[in-house]
Amino acid sequence: MFARFTAGARRAVVRAGILALDAGRPTLDADLMLLGVAEVRPFSLSSFTASEAEVRERVGVCDARALLATLGIDLDAVRRTTGSGADAPGSWRLRRSRVRPLRVTLYGPLGEIPLAMHARKVIEVAKWRPGPVTGERLLWGLLADHANGAARILRDTGVNLPELVREAGIPARRTA
Repeated sequence: MFARFTAGARRAVVRAGILALDAGRPTLDADLMLLGVAEVRPFSLSSFTASEAEVRERVGVCDARALLATLGIDLDAVRRTTGSGADAPGSWRLRRSRVRPLRVTLYGPLGEIPLAMHARKVIEVAKWRPGPVTGERLLWGLLADHANGAARILRDTGVNLPELVREAGIPARRTA
């Protein structure tokens, strides 16, 4: 499923998966997908003003680096020596189950994690149109489903959502 993803979009999804595995979550949810996008920033949208720290605070995932630094442990150094290349996007795969077509799982050197319904929708919306899946398309997937809470998190961080939608080129919602 990663075949059409740009390098940045793929890094954002992989980062979200690593965050979910590190947090011990049973599934990769849309809130962590938003955090992955905020960390990687696979686009150059000036209206995406939410910082990684602001999104992390609202998602409720602690920063392992800061926590371990208080104990004198450098998490980056530990990862370099124990799991070199584990976060390389090329070593991760996103696959749909043949038996259960609604089940999409992210597989990588650190483990595997199924995508929750809302995170799967992000990927499906991002892949909906032909062409490469970019960071803007991931953002479109995050904002297309109001039930996943991404728009609320961005609004709470002070992001001007109408401006972000316009700048990202996200298709306007049609009303009946």
